[in-house]
Amino acid sequence: MIIIAFCTKTSKILPRIVCDEFRHCAPITIHSGMPRNLIMHQFIRPARIAKIQLTMRDINVLRRHGWRFLYIPRETACGSTPRAFTCVQLCKKYLGIKNIWIQTPDALYRYLAK
Repeated sequence: MIIIAFCTKTSKILPRIVCDEFRHCAPITIHSGMPRNLIMHQFIRPARIAKIQLTMRDINVLRRHGWRFLYIPRETACGSTPRAFTCVQLCKKYLGIKNIWIQTPDALYRYLAK
């Protein structure tokens, strides 16, 4: 299972201008061999991805701070952390989505929610 997290806040300028609701997204993968078995792959800047270990309690804290989560019942499409130039591109690589028209977190949310 892959969890895609969406947030309305970002430190980047362009998503604040272009996006209506969601301005950032991040994939969360599940690893059963780790004590904190959720890992959020946080996009920092092009070709720089930080891995943050989470628990379900952390997910609930993020939810109270306005994050929304979509649970996708499929396996990760890539084996290791891919190189990406945007947070949306990172999520698309984890999900195996090749649709070129999905460029913003809003578009990704609408695509996955339907």
